[in-house]
Amino acid sequence: MVMLHKCSFGQMPDVKAVILAGNLDFGRCPLTSRLSPALWPIVGKPALERLLKHLSRQGINKAVICSCRDTLQLQESIGGIDTMQLEFLNEPMLVGTAGCVRDAAKGDTNTLFFLFHAGITSPPAVHTLLQEHLASESDLTVVFEPDSQNGRAFGAAAEIYICSPKVLEFIPGQGYCDIKEGLIPDMLRAGRTIRSHLLRYPVGNFRDRAGYLAAIANYFKNGGNVNGDFNYTKWCDSENVWLADSAKVDPSARICGPVIIMDGATVSEKAVILGSSIIERNVSIGKNTLIEGSVLWEGSQIGQNCEIRRCVIGSGATVSDNSVTEDMAITASRNRRFKISSEKAVFFERLPFNIFSVMGICILIGVLLWSYWPELAELKRIWLKTDEYSVGMLVPFLALHILWNKARGIAECRIQPSTWGLWLFVAAQAMRGFGLYYMYASADRLSFILSIMSLTILLFGWQVFRKTATVMLFLCLMFPLPHYIQTAVMLPLQEAAAASAAFCLEMIGYSAVNEANIITLNGTMVAVSEACNGLRMATAFLVIIGWIVLLVRKEWWEKLILLLSSLPIALLCNTLRLTVTAVIFTKLTGEKWEGIFHDFGGYAMIPLALAMVVFELWILRKLTTVSVKTQ
Repeated sequence: MVMLHKCSFGQMPDVKAVILAGNLDFGRCPLTSRLSPALWPIVGKPALERLLKHLSRQGINKAVICSCRDTLQLQESIGGIDTMQLEFLNEPMLVGTAGCVRDAAKGDTNTLFFLFHAGITSPPAVHTLLQEHLASESDLTVVFEPDSQNGRAFGAAAEIYICSPKVLEFIPGQGYCDIKEGLIPDMLRAGRTIRSHLLRYPVGNFRDRAGYLAAIANYFKNGGNVNGDFNYTKWCDSENVWLADSAKVDPSARICGPVIIMDGATVSEKAVILGSSIIERNVSIGKNTLIEGSVLWEGSQIGQNCEIRRCVIGSGATVSDNSVTEDMAITASRNRRFKISSEKAVFFERLPFNIFSVMGICILIGVLLWSYWPELAELKRIWLKTDEYSVGMLVPFLALHILWNKARGIAECRIQPSTWGLWLFVAAQAMRGFGLYYMYASADRLSFILSIMSLTILLFGWQVFRKTATVMLFLCLMFPLPHYIQTAVMLPLQEAAAASAAFCLEMIGYSAVNEANIITLNGTMVAVSEACNGLRMATAFLVIIGWIVLLVRKEWWEKLILLLSSLPIALLCNTLRLTVTAVIFTKLTGEKWEGIFHDFGGYAMIPLALAMVVFELWILRKLTTVSVKTQ
């Protein structure tokens, strides 16, 4: 083992590996949507596990794995690394390579960071990179691969970076920041030192099928430690074919390396296997089948008379007889379970309930909906009949969308049912009884949300409740305001809307007279009706901005500013709509045209309000970025 703290270049800081295990191929590879590339096998072991063991042998004992999804899946798939302190960060929003360093540092200014992409088949010697980084006294070292094909010294970036603690000064405190596009330009402008290091061989990074197959070929060529991966015997005295002891290969089969055939694999008569190929455990290859430059994952079944060229066959996948496939990734059929399920499936698998308990939960939810059905039916009538609250019908669907985006975090929660949920459910029903007895509809409706909260605590526990509490509060926006509150604000809002519209008209040169809710403009009287008081826009924008707040990754105070700004934005848009409508009414004649423009003006305010929200987000990002850089 190479002990990093024995380096002779001054005081050695703590070293932490930051590993990017994100999964963002945007559907280009079907295997990637099923299984994170960090878990794609390299001779039977996930790429991430191989990288972590390599780093552990090099003396690095702390690592942070950053993933935009599959965090639980990564945790459960990595084993046998007791010598390392592993931390898993779930990054549901894009934060960039530099953003991952920032999140992994957590304010630590005494740690040196090694940044790796998880899909590396031939990782370099860490101590060599470290010595050169410290000797050059650079703040950031960028590692490059050689370019042997084009005759140039430097090829593509190896996606390996060595960052001193000083780089944290140039990374914004939140949001997206990329090393190449954001961090390096800022550091160069500030006069910081950035060096490059050229490797002797490619490290074999991959993100999709083509990159994976190229990485496998690189594994054979430049650093494949086949001897240490499994017990094998040489095939036909070839130096490039490795055969596991328990593999069965028919004597009539022809194999031209480099090829690895692992335990339990079966190669039938007259099959042909050409390198660079890996046949993993328990794979079956039929008669007269050609395999060329492909990787067959564990348990896959290849029929007879097939031609498989430059393909990746997923775990448990089946290729039927007489198939010809080239440059493809083939997953298991839908009626068969993939080897490693998604995080959402793993979450449900971890529930401590049997089938009867699940049926009981479904019955309980059905009884709750049946019990509240009159209230829900009345709520539907309000949505359809009242313009101010028609947006409420979108709230349940937006809440489901938010839960879907939070599913990765929810999947990581421990399931611990709590009896406190039962007592809270009793309290919710007591509130409902109060509302029914005193005909206070708002209490009755609020008890429905409290019942959902209490059942969540009862069935899943406090961790799941804390992850979903904001979504449940968001559901309150589907209810109308209590009657006495609505009555108290309707008339003042109507008069304020008329007064603000009259003020805007005077600002642009019109002679406008405002009396209560009537605006007299050039002899034309424009009445600001009750429906134009701005309450409808306020409720609509509150729902939209609330949805945005629960989706974006911002500090709590930034989210609070966004939420509080929904009312001013709504009232401003309503004032602009009334101003433009009043001017148009002096030009148009006919109730038909006036009605059309009146309705169109309301719809036109939605993109305007969204533009204001985007501008507000931009201002907040600029302010926080400037604040971080000046600290």
